Amino acid sequence: MTQFGLDLHVETHQTRRRSSLEDALRRAIRSGRLAAGQRVPSSRAMAEDLGWARGTVAAAYEQLVAEGYLEARTGAGTVVADVATLVPAGPSRPRTGRLALDLLPGAPEPGGFPVTAWLRAGRDALAHAEPGSFDYGNGQGAPALRLALATYLGRARGVSADPDRTVVTAGVTQALWLLARVVAARGGRTMAMEDPCHGPHRDAVVDAGLRIVPLPVDSVGARVRELDRLRPDAVFVTPAHQYPIGVTLSTDRRRELVAWARRTGGLVIEDDYDGELRYDRRPVGALQGTAPDHVAYLGTASKILGPGIRLGWAVLPEGWVREVRRVQEVVTQGLDVTSQLTFAAFLESYGYDRLVRARRATYRRRVAELVAAIDAGGPFTTSGIAAGGHILVSLPDRPGVERAVVDEAARRGLWLVGLDVLRHGADPYPPAIVLGYTRPSAFAWPPLLDRFLGILRDVIH
Repeated sequence: MTQFGLDLHVETHQTRRRSSLEDALRRAIRSGRLAAGQRVPSSRAMAEDLGWARGTVAAAYEQLVAEGYLEARTGAGTVVADVATLVPAGPSRPRTGRLALDLLPGAPEPGGFPVTAWLRAGRDALAHAEPGSFDYGNGQGAPALRLALATYLGRARGVSADPDRTVVTAGVTQALWLLARVVAARGGRTMAMEDPCHGPHRDAVVDAGLRIVPLPVDSVGARVRELDRLRPDAVFVTPAHQYPIGVTLSTDRRRELVAWARRTGGLVIEDDYDGELRYDRRPVGALQGTAPDHVAYLGTASKILGPGIRLGWAVLPEGWVREVRRVQEVVTQGLDVTSQLTFAAFLESYGYDRLVRARRATYRRRVAELVAAIDAGGPFTTSGIAAGGHILVSLPDRPGVERAVVDEAARRGLWLVGLDVLRHGADPYPPAIVLGYTRPSAFAWPPLLDRFLGILRDVIH
């Protein structure tokens, strides 16, 4: 029993301390011996009481926060979460196949959703909604949201946006699938995609009936001149912040890409997945603004609000709207109108702008800490511009090192993604980890970074 009156029955063997403490706290919470809202000792106090290193206790707390047993409250320390007593003391919950802790790219902190501002926007939107808003739509999206998006995208990203050419989607992947279906229906056979790139995007294109040809990426973005050799019907690019390499498409290559589209009639699909998040200068404007008749612009709310919102958009060339809308109507008959109206009000009230600024401030600090810690930590380096929610951590170029880092992280309860799973051609980049820094809470971030650095040192040294 600890001096705080907690009967935890922990093991003292050094290799089992953290997991033993986690198991003991889970049992205490499940049985009700630790009640919802009860404060647990600080990691420092618990470590001193047990005679362990503070990092061991902090890592255990961090794991239990991620699993939902504990909750870190500003000014109140760490307490037992309200939902914890609902966990049965009998059989364990089914495994989800996903580790509780991760440094994956692609989403903000799940607990950082702006609940109060979103509810306020929702109440305002529903109070002023037209009665017809809740009837069957036409698959293109709520007019109020399309207007709000056109205004925001023109102001924030330099997009040549028109509500009549805007289609609301469930995210970028769905928007890409819709466009790929139309390309195929028009007789197209291939789409060029950057190598490496996001795996689900490749899956969507193949599912839509197109063959993918890899488009190599170097230090200034996609090698646009390769398109004349590849001869695709469309090309999918991330010009503002290439995923996952993290570079920006150069000015010369932007011009070359637009010239290719005008010369061949091919469609350029621009994924501006995190274009608002630039930390060292003003964000690069959207490519679409220079050639709206040849570029389909795709965006998403997932990097700022969260992927669970399932809201994205496509601003299309004039000749593509009707066909994309027709496919959308067949597949979904449109999206939930309450979420669309709420997001429209959130945009109109500048709530989204404020949230973008807050995310930038947090991520600017984190990326600076991350780069400093990794660059000082051993034979690995970081690359990519100061933008978005991930950075590339290059590893020594030797066989198996990337897989070894990912596997060791999994053994320690941390989910990472290596560059290799994102390749689909013969890209020249050495082994690397695509490291996200936006998902952890402020409480979890420092120990997670320490854990990652420890894994690198143990595997590579």
